[in-house]
Amino acid sequence: MDNLENILSELEKQIADVKNINEVNNLKIEYLGKKGKIGSLSSIIKTLPVEEKKEFGKKLNDLKMKATDIINEKENKINEDILNDKLKNESIDITLPATKIPMGVSNILERIVEEIEELLISMGYDVVDGPEIEEDKYNFELLNIPKGHPARDAQDTFYIKDEEILLRSQTSPVQARVMLENEGKNPIRMICPGKTYRRDDDDATHSHQFMQIEGLLVDKDISLSDLKGTIDEIVKKLFGEDCVTRFRPSYYQFTEPSVEVDISCFKCKGSGCNICKNTGWITVAGAGIVHPNVLKNCGYDPNVWSGFAFGFGAERLAMLKYGINDIRAFYTTDLRELERFSRKDSE
Repeated sequence: MDNLENILSELEKQIADVKNINEVNNLKIEYLGKKGKIGSLSSIIKTLPVEEKKEFGKKLNDLKMKATDIINEKENKINEDILNDKLKNESIDITLPATKIPMGVSNILERIVEEIEELLISMGYDVVDGPEIEEDKYNFELLNIPKGHPARDAQDTFYIKDEEILLRSQTSPVQARVMLENEGKNPIRMICPGKTYRRDDDDATHSHQFMQIEGLLVDKDISLSDLKGTIDEIVKKLFGEDCVTRFRPSYYQFTEPSVEVDISCFKCKGSGCNICKNTGWITVAGAGIVHPNVLKNCGYDPNVWSGFAFGFGAERLAMLKYGINDIRAFYTTDLRELERFSRKDSE
């Protein structure tokens, strides 16, 4: 019993001289290890008389707890001193510039589409998607382009099976599907941005795959003035409030009358430059009043209903807005190239 008190006194003296964590660990092994001064005492309990076992065991447990507390207290004190020294000697200058971490940005085409979606959703339009592998019926026939029509050749379509299944050459089939679903009963306001495919990659401004943003409105008493107002809002959103639009007569199979949409050159403000080819105007879209045959094919009575449709090329809008000369820039994974677009947005 007396030996237990001596062991505790000896530990208290030794712990006072400990200077580092290694010395603390050595003391822990020396006293509390299985073969240590305290740990080894457990083995002698079985040799004691029965009347002494209980008292000795209780005092041994008390000794272990006190020794553990003494060692842990010293260990915590040393760790605290080490931390304080680090905080004192390794202070951080918060005025130094932070490390720049490279981050990805959204694709420029995605941003153009989102800008137009945001505007038209606020005007009551729905964003609708459709299949990219399409039937000839929806891609051509319902849109007033019957078999044998020269417009089919002009679009250089990618056919997949027997000229009946194809990669859609426009997003207009989505409009036809939505009109058929409504069965000629309800007004429609929709846009259908998405990928389209044509054999058109002759130069750096064309690609066999490109993004279209088409819109459709079907209601009663719709006129070209409604179309003009909608187009005005879109181009002002993209190119600024001072942008002016004009319509020129054109021809499309699915609209009548049809128009080409021009905007005043945002760079030279109409005085003439390389972007507008010295005309002061830039063509950005095709549009028109929905052809009566298209309405009839899709279940709407053209004597009751009318509407307008428009289509933008997302790549063309982005190339104009950001001064891009090569369409392949939209599909690059080079963060430096994408960062260039981000800077232009912030400017």
